[in-house]
Amino acid sequence: MTILILMGILKTATAQSLQQVTYNDNQQELNGLITSNAGKKLPGVLILPAWKGIDDEARKAALNLEKEGYIALIADIYGNGNIPSDNASAAKIATHYKTDYKAYQKRIELALTQLINAGADPEKIAVIGFCFGGTGALEAARAGFEMQGIISIHGGLAKATDRPNGSINTKVLIENPAEDRTVSRQDYDNLVKEMNDGGADWQIITYANCGHTFTNPVSPEYNELMANRAWKHTLMFLEELLK
Repeated sequence: MTILILMGILKTATAQSLQQVTYNDNQQELNGLITSNAGKKLPGVLILPAWKGIDDEARKAALNLEKEGYIALIADIYGNGNIPSDNASAAKIATHYKTDYKAYQKRIELALTQLINAGADPEKIAVIGFCFGGTGALEAARAGFEMQGIISIHGGLAKATDRPNGSINTKVLIENPAEDRTVSRQDYDNLVKEMNDGGADWQIITYANCGHTFTNPVSPEYNELMANRAWKHTLMFLEELLK
């Protein structure tokens, strides 16, 4: 009996994996990762990774979302051959996409198409992002993509001052660390104004005693208590949106 139970546990553990999905932006090859439940008609969550590209935090989030009954796709924003190896190169390429926000939005839109092609219910789609990906989640909302909501997890909140505020037709949750030195008070206030001007259904949750990358276990700023709370808030919001 004990052996059978252990075999069942091992089968469950090994059944869950991420598979590569390749798509293109013109000549640029993009290589995302998708959960093993692709092909089923389930709610879908697009994950936008942090500034170094697909990392363990994004992978763990995808696998955890699969357990919750979602198809999860981790987007490749930079493309094959462009993955940064250090902070300096990550800052350079992330800044490019923050500045050329339409290119960022296009890469997000391409990934959303892949998620729907993989079986995700097009009427039950959400986007979440970590750090640079949290900025991308806000860009998805600004672009007006067809989705039910976005979650920005310690994302950059700033937007170029010459960009007008537009309608925000999707629900927005922002998980903001209280001591994030990359987000100024002006950035925060401008975002609140943008949400209000756009008529958004929005919410900001601020986590005390947290620096920028508070949800990432490999970061010196990791705060386990607050990271666990933030994930519970993520799941609660996704359940409201998609189930």
